[in-house]
Amino acid sequence: MSSVTFETQRAALADVVSIPVTPFAEDGSIDQDVHRALLRRLLDGGIRTLTPNGNTGEFYALSPQERQLVTEITVDEAGDRAVILVGVGHDVPTAVASARHARDLGAAMVMVHQPVHPYVSQSGWVDYHRAIAEAVPELGVVPYIRNTQLGGERLAELADHCPNVIGVKYAVPDAARFAGFARDAGLERFVWVAGLAEPYAPSYFSAGATGFTSGLVNVAPAVSLNMIEALRSGDYPAAMKVWGQIRRFEELRAANGSANNVTVVKEALASLGLCRRDVRPPSRTLPEDERAEVAAIAAGWSI
Repeated sequence: MSSVTFETQRAALADVVSIPVTPFAEDGSIDQDVHRALLRRLLDGGIRTLTPNGNTGEFYALSPQERQLVTEITVDEAGDRAVILVGVGHDVPTAVASARHARDLGAAMVMVHQPVHPYVSQSGWVDYHRAIAEAVPELGVVPYIRNTQLGGERLAELADHCPNVIGVKYAVPDAARFAGFARDAGLERFVWVAGLAEPYAPSYFSAGATGFTSGLVNVAPAVSLNMIEALRSGDYPAAMKVWGQIRRFEELRAANGSANNVTVVKEALASLGLCRRDVRPPSRTLPEDERAEVAAIAAGWSI
């Protein structure tokens, strides 16, 4: 299969790759109406790449049926307004079934969550992703890399077998390691997405990334778009101005090993009256004394 087939998908990765939240109703189920409203808000705000079942969507706290529902709602709501990158993972049969479900709905790509396993060999990492990518050769495949041990040559090996592996969500918090990894894998061969969102986007763009993921985008799409516009034009001072605006919000999300990564996003949305603040264990809602700071930041973005 020619890489030309994946031009639309590659362009969608070189953008703000939004990771929508999954809003819950009072009874704990997915609030489908609110979910659709939040997706429309992203689309109306100019976002063109949506990732249902990402970590900001609480992927690991959703049942298999709920993950299917999230994918179905997202594909249906987006229509032809966005390219859909569906998060898949867990064991290989589960990931393959999710990828085929995404394909059958009309999604264009899947993002393969990092294998959750205490023993991950580099060759086994290739085998895991190869099994998924080969099951859906018509979809673009994007490995989500958080493994500090993995070498770039392993990604190149995977893509030699699977030409539909077209991009990478790189989420190791080390810009120098990213620069080396991308060059060892093939800088021009893949679309490099800064997988640690806006705080890391400027440094990763300087090393070759052309897109970044975002959870903040749920709250303030314009802020994320301002950053990518600055980075695309090579205006790093302008990008760092946006970085300054979002710094505290992202520090709150990253604190204590990212304990409140999703919590802070949902708290901001709740402060704007857009969804409930509820998150599922092992996440937890913010204590009341910390909610005001998040609300003040969200209000300050003039959304």
